[in-house]
Amino acid sequence: MKAMLLAAGRGERMRPLTDTCPKPLLKVRGRPLIVWHILNLVKAGITDIVINHAHLGQMIVDALGDGSKFGAHIRYSAEATALETAGGIAKALPLLTENGDEPFIVISSDIYIPHFNFEECKNTLEDNDMWGNPHPLDKRDLAWLYMVKNPSFHPDGDFAMNLMGLVNESADGSPRMTFGNIGVYRPEIFAHIEPGSYAKLGPLLREIADRGQLGGELYRGDWHNVGTPEQLAQLNEPFATANTVKKS
Repeated sequence: MKAMLLAAGRGERMRPLTDTCPKPLLKVRGRPLIVWHILNLVKAGITDIVINHAHLGQMIVDALGDGSKFGAHIRYSAEATALETAGGIAKALPLLTENGDEPFIVISSDIYIPHFNFEECKNTLEDNDMWGNPHPLDKRDLAWLYMVKNPSFHPDGDFAMNLMGLVNESADGSPRMTFGNIGVYRPEIFAHIEPGSYAKLGPLLREIADRGQLGGELYRGDWHNVGTPEQLAQLNEPFATANTVKKS
């Protein structure tokens, strides 16, 4: 299984830090955000990784290289300007599907999920229900999303969950949850997008949900969307305090 790390965004809300450093290289507790993902992917045996980049992209290439120092094999999909999530995936599709049309993982590089087990992603698109049993209607999910409880900045969520998977609106009024920016996708989702064109992921996922082909589950572990310098500082505060104690 291959993985793609999304690293092309400008990180406007993180300015001025991102004026001179791409957001994925900002450090949380002594380690760049993107490196947390790489190490956790390698730990799960997922070593073939594609990274897209645009803003200050060469800095990402210089920092990570070919991935060998992490035990990974990293290749890059350069974008002159960020193509949005679906556009970036479509451009990188030849790298993600060169060995066949098996599903792949896509992770946003600006989330902090230090304990996520990527082993869980490997069999998510088998035709099973959310408990791992054969699906009663032989549904074939096109994507599987890891959801989180709604953070304060996104109180309305993205999708609700029922026995069949993720839906845009639940008939029984179940609350919606927020997409945690980790997903497993079949490549056919992006085959119609012209490489190099701009395309957002949200409309594609909502269409798939309307067709009853979007699966997912709630992730209950430590999850942070690192969006502002203040959020970054809050995550680093325990690390800085611990280092100060050690030095003293």
